[in-house]
Amino acid sequence: MKGRVQAHAKGFAFIIPEDDKLDDVFVSPNDLAGAMNGDTVVIRVTHKTTGERPEGTVIRILERAVTKVVGTFNAGRHFGFVIPDDNRINGDIFIPENAEHGAMEGHKVVAEITKYPEGRKNAEGMITQILGHKNDPGIDILSIIYKHDLPLEYPPEVLAEAEAIPGELSEKDYEGRRDLRGETIVTIDGEDSKDLDDAVTVSRLDNGNYKLGVHIADVSYYVTEGSALDEEAYERGTSVYLVDRVIPMIPHRLSNGICSLNPHVDRLTISCEMEINPQGVVVGHEIFPSVIRSTERMTYNNVRKILKREDDEVLERYKAMIPFFDLMAELAGILEKHRQERGAIDFDFTEAKIIVDEQGKPVDVVIRERTVAERLIESFMLAANETVAEHVDKLRLPFIYRVHEEPNSEKLEKFFDFVVNFGYVLHGSPDNVHPRTLQSLLEKAKGPTGGSSDQYGDAAFDGQSEI
Repeated sequence: MKGRVQAHAKGFAFIIPEDDKLDDVFVSPNDLAGAMNGDTVVIRVTHKTTGERPEGTVIRILERAVTKVVGTFNAGRHFGFVIPDDNRINGDIFIPENAEHGAMEGHKVVAEITKYPEGRKNAEGMITQILGHKNDPGIDILSIIYKHDLPLEYPPEVLAEAEAIPGELSEKDYEGRRDLRGETIVTIDGEDSKDLDDAVTVSRLDNGNYKLGVHIADVSYYVTEGSALDEEAYERGTSVYLVDRVIPMIPHRLSNGICSLNPHVDRLTISCEMEINPQGVVVGHEIFPSVIRSTERMTYNNVRKILKREDDEVLERYKAMIPFFDLMAELAGILEKHRQERGAIDFDFTEAKIIVDEQGKPVDVVIRERTVAERLIESFMLAANETVAEHVDKLRLPFIYRVHEEPNSEKLEKFFDFVVNFGYVLHGSPDNVHPRTLQSLLEKAKGPTGGSSDQYGDAAFDGQSEI
């Protein structure tokens, strides 16, 4: 059987079969035959007890996943070892004499594997990079970057293309775009956000419906298909947000400049305008290229203060826009109610935020609040997301969709049995449970005073189209 090694810190591993109809196979440390985490292997299933996970042994390694290791160097008299940061890599990496290349005791290093483990022998390697001492400020973040092979620099041709893009719009850039610069449009982001890539507006129509506009920075206008920028963005796949920095998908000159919807300047966008009735149903929409001029760069904190009427200074500063934000909150509440009626489940998990000082040293851990302001934006983005997905689906275009798998019936059955012990009864079968059933259970479990003190909760998607 062919599969991928999923190693455990205690030395054993599970083989995840390529055929997803087959069960995972347990492999003991003595039966791994030198296979490491992520390797593609062929195994022989040696034992299976009814009702238990099958066991096996690795008989061939087809492809190695680990080629280098980030860890701490331990120096010996004539050799050394690298203790991997990733505890799924079982065993230290042996560094022979003259392969340490200047590494000293306690250094965080990158080691390239030159020989893979055989029998009782550890993997062997050589030091290719010294990141610094393990106690140096910021070295832990740098270790994570190298561990995941995240790119810190851009190739020269990518930087050259970015530099060649003007920092301001020309007359030609406006052609074929709907001019929305006269509308009240705002960005709402965190205090420290630099790349403002979406903006929103809400108004009430004469027929009593709402118009919601979601405007996304038109990065594709600048990053053209097949360009060096495009190929680099494809390789990176996403921007990576670390505790003390962002590793962007495109150079900062674009992400924080001409592609950022900064206030009081013209920016190119792709807009999705939706007409939404008082029941929260999108009854019409348009998607088109546009140009906007953001009215204000708002923060979640200030929007929360406006909606809660908490800060006199903030209320005075934005007093002309208070009705605008009240209308936003009104529509967000309607959209939230509509999602709940469809059976959406509220997963409002607590999230921690690590505060670091200027040297990158953690100084505090706080709870990241998801206030009414964050939930307001999430409601609007969900509406736009679903609208665009349905639009593309109706056009029968190939597209990438985010698929929410149905819950595993075996796990649901165990869950049903578990909640009975607390006096809750779930109606229906684990093979065919409706989201409203789980939604109702969560509301009961919260109790009359449970849940968030804010008006809106972020609802999980309920099976409609989503991108």
